[in-house]
Amino acid sequence: MNIVVQEVQKGTGALKVMVKDSIDIQGMKTMSGSQALMDTPAAIANAEVVELILAADCQITAKTNLHELAFGITGINHSFGTALNPKYPDLIPGGSSSGSAAAIAAGLADFTLGTDTGGSIRMPAACCGVYGLKPTFDRVSRKGVHPTVSSLDCVGPFAMSVSMIETAMQIIDPSFHPLAELTQAPKLAWLDVRADTEVIECIQDYLDQADLPLTSVKSEWFDSAFEAGMQVINYENWQAYAALTETGLVGADVNARLLKAAQTTLQQVQQAEQIKAKFKAEIDALLTQFDALILPTLPQIPPKVSEAENTVAFLNLTGLVRPFNLSGHPAISIPLQTASGLPVGLQIVAKQNADEHVCAIAKYIVEAAQ
Repeated sequence: MNIVVQEVQKGTGALKVMVKDSIDIQGMKTMSGSQALMDTPAAIANAEVVELILAADCQITAKTNLHELAFGITGINHSFGTALNPKYPDLIPGGSSSGSAAAIAAGLADFTLGTDTGGSIRMPAACCGVYGLKPTFDRVSRKGVHPTVSSLDCVGPFAMSVSMIETAMQIIDPSFHPLAELTQAPKLAWLDVRADTEVIECIQDYLDQADLPLTSVKSEWFDSAFEAGMQVINYENWQAYAALTETGLVGADVNARLLKAAQTTLQQVQQAEQIKAKFKAEIDALLTQFDALILPTLPQIPPKVSEAENTVAFLNLTGLVRPFNLSGHPAISIPLQTASGLPVGLQIVAKQNADEHVCAIAKYIVEAAQ
């Protein structure tokens, strides 16, 4: 199914884990889904999260495929194959952590690890119908994760339940301590964003089942945060991968995006930092009034693989996830399905370093809606 790029067999524990191939495993090449890195030397050490997984007596069985260089949102990869979306085979698996999401949907692991710089965990989670958590920025170690330098990227887990997300977080973040079940309904706000009617109605129907009242709120800086996040990602990815554009081995879509990213200036990044401060303050203020913000993970139903060759044409799919990479807040995607059987993600955002709380709220909502 093009989910796995390398079989590993590390550890012998009860929990089976797969790791995105942008995360180092000692003795194995970290190729980040690119032919341009096939001749790279094997990693000389495990990433810190891999060490934690092995110390918890888990079994790492494979490295998973991804959108090349983790610089794309569809998951389409012509070098190593595109991971099949097990539940929705005609639709994209989402990127960049496509293989990690698909592996959970296919039942190949108890939890998997992905990375999320601009939605790359939450988006494939929504596409593949699984749970995915982007932790608070810098809460989970990025030591041994590529690209080495990133001011937005987060390592986080995929699983088939919030409980398993919490288990994974206890392993990869030793400071994570799950909360007891909430005894009263959380105070929730609906963040008013642009999304297709089908998506919004699916989420509203689900929340109606849970009998959870919502207060509608708006963000003045949301759209600006989306653009600012892209400026930062472009600038940092060009710093990391500029040399690869000269090899002739990078896929056409990613190569074109990298060359365009070369035009991003340091001044634009500095302006993005100013927007980051304003957006973060705005979201922080809202989260003093509410326990969490609710919004869709994706603004539309994921496109078909056959329609999604042009990554640039679908960058708007990250419109509702990327802003929270800029602000650094934790966010989880809950899998829903429309009446016609299509995937929708419900995104929950909480205060910074309230990763335990965002998981507890997600569990409460899921149980209340049953």
